[in-house]
Amino acid sequence: MAGNTIHAAGGVVLRGGGRPRVAVVQRSKDGLWVLPRGKLRRDESPIVGARREVTEKTGFRVRVREFLGAITYRAQGRPKVVQFWRMQAAAQPSHEVADDIMAVRWLPLAAAVKRLNYPLEKLFLDNVGRYAIRRRKRRSRKKARTPTAKAKPRGRSIHKAVRKARR
Repeated sequence: MAGNTIHAAGGVVLRGGGRPRVAVVQRSKDGLWVLPRGKLRRDESPIVGARREVTEKTGFRVRVREFLGAITYRAQGRPKVVQFWRMQAAAQPSHEVADDIMAVRWLPLAAAVKRLNYPLEKLFLDNVGRYAIRRRKRRSRKKARTPTAKAKPRGRSIHKAVRKARR
C-alpha cells in the first residue's frame, strides 16, 4: 500500500515586513485556491521537492525553515501525503509562474485561510499559520540584536558564546 501513496510537498510561504502575507495559488485546471505544493519527483527528498514546487508555483525563491506538519487525504482513490515547511520568500519574484497556476495572491493569514477551497488545508493553515508568523517575527528580532563586548557567557564555555555571537 505504501508504494501506492502519492507523495507531495509544499510550503506556508511568508513575505512582507511588519504585516506578513501568506501565499495562496489558484490552479488552472479547476480554479481552486490552494497552498503552493506539488508532487515529488522520483527519488526527490521532500524538502528539495517542497522548495522546487513552491518556487514553480509562486515565482519566488524561498528559504526553507522548519517543518510544520503534513496533511493526508485520498486523491484518485490513493492515499496522498503532503508535507509542509515554513518558508520565507525573497523580496521580488525571480521566475515565471508555472503554467498550471492562474494566480498568486499574498494575503494576511485570516484572508488566506478564507480564500483556500479545501477544508483540510483551511484547518491546517489556521492551526500552523499563527505559529509560522510568530516564529518568523521571533527570528527577525533575534537577528536585530547584536552582542555587546561586555556580554558574559552564562554557564557555557567562552567558545560556545563566541560561536553563538557570530551567528
